Amino acid sequence: MTGMRRKTVLAALCATAVFLVAGAVRAQAPQQKTTEQVFKNIQVLKGKPADQLIPTMQFITAALGVECDFCHVQGAFEKDDKKPKQIARQMMGMMIAINADNFDSHRVVTCNTCHRGSPHPVGIPAISSGEPAVEIASMQEGGAESQAPAGPSADVVIEKYVQAIGGAAAIQKVTSRIEKGNAEVMGQKMPITVYTKTPDKRASYLQTPHGDSITAYNGSAGGWLGSPGRPIHDMSVSEDAAASLDADLHFALDLKTTFTELKAATPAKIDDHETNVLIGAREKQPPVKLYFDRQSGLLIRMVRYSDTLLGLNPTQIDYADYREVNGVKTPFRWTLARPSGAFTIQIDSITQNIPIDDAKFTRPPDPPPAAKPGGK
Repeated sequence: MTGMRRKTVLAALCATAVFLVAGAVRAQAPQQKTTEQVFKNIQVLKGKPADQLIPTMQFITAALGVECDFCHVQGAFEKDDKKPKQIARQMMGMMIAINADNFDSHRVVTCNTCHRGSPHPVGIPAISSGEPAVEIASMQEGGAESQAPAGPSADVVIEKYVQAIGGAAAIQKVTSRIEKGNAEVMGQKMPITVYTKTPDKRASYLQTPHGDSITAYNGSAGGWLGSPGRPIHDMSVSEDAAASLDADLHFALDLKTTFTELKAATPAKIDDHETNVLIGAREKQPPVKLYFDRQSGLLIRMVRYSDTLLGLNPTQIDYADYREVNGVKTPFRWTLARPSGAFTIQIDSITQNIPIDDAKFTRPPDPPPAAKPGGK
């Protein structure tokens, strides 16, 4: 896959709020198997869950600002022909040892600690040209939270949010939602339709020039992803966790049950908006940061993380253009940002409380295996 084609696919799939990765490879990586059972020539990350390998490779590409072929031979990823692959193994071993020896194996030091988006770490401090750069977010394991005073309590912030979007009674009346609009991918607009239905069902259909890119989540049954020319495959644990947040039509009312703990953090400023910040904890998942406009009470940003073997991959979602639909305010525009780039969806129309066929959220069966030559 060329760099341009790969970036187009990644940007398109940002619209669905999950990260589609190497479908043909990941389809072979069931959770119960280890990396060396599924992939060839694994040396450093042996014994780890196979479905964590591709997200971990994504973490490396984001931290170094490179593509897969920086280390790998295209079409033959198991080969050791490239020197950067050998160095990457040494660096992973070094990072694991540093964390084990100094931080009780918490992932305090990661690839991004030194690389910061460059394949070559810079040893000399740069002369500042203005305000210091700020990462999308920083919540590494074992890291300390800011000691600055926290904002209002979670109960106060959530109650204001519920009232801002229409109140509990109006929210509870929403049982389905169909959103239609366009997603701008590398300067090109592509139609997108998002179907959401209680309880916890959501499917996005992005019409690309090569066919529909689909992401669907169906509650306890989990989620699946499909992309033109690739086999359908199941979401990873991290993707399921992210999709469950997007699929909740009553998210504002369910905040206290979605998260095992919600605590107030230091208020922050986003553009010209002063915000109150809550940090939500979920069992066996990285924390989620929620930013609420202090004046309106509306949710204007969510930052969440995909866990990998080497560190956390961040996703930032900004919500804007709130409009009232059947008594409930909902964002008509959201922007997703990851280390690989940003992507905006603009909704043109929303209809609510109309029937949606459950087939929209049902995973299609896998096609039968192709017959081998010779017939036996």
